[in-house]
Amino acid sequence: MLLLTFKHIIADFVLQTAWMAQGKDQKHGWALPLLVHCLIHFAVALPLILIVAPRFWFVALIDFAIHITIDRAKGLVSANLGVNQEHPWFWTLIGVDQALHHLTGFGLSIFMAAN
Repeated sequence: MLLLTFKHIIADFVLQTAWMAQGKDQKHGWALPLLVHCLIHFAVALPLILIVAPRFWFVALIDFAIHITIDRAKGLVSANLGVNQEHPWFWTLIGVDQALHHLTGFGLSIFMAAN
């Protein structure tokens, strides 16, 4: 869990640029920023998992798929409801997004620990 939380902090906050953060929530032109952002998550997760538990390398792919799904859902809500920093739902969406990502890490950690 600590490893996946560390990965999330690095990929979602340290390595995510404004282009990715803003671009993935747009109505049009969202695909490339979202893909790059989620590939960064994969690129950070894979080596960490290979170091700690190499037989679970595929968890990086699962994390990628779940991350891209969560972020796309947030992007659809943001784009279709016009949620920006001034919108009252802005922080709620970010909170739900982050909670889902942390639950993903928790679930994947349980899976690896149980197997």
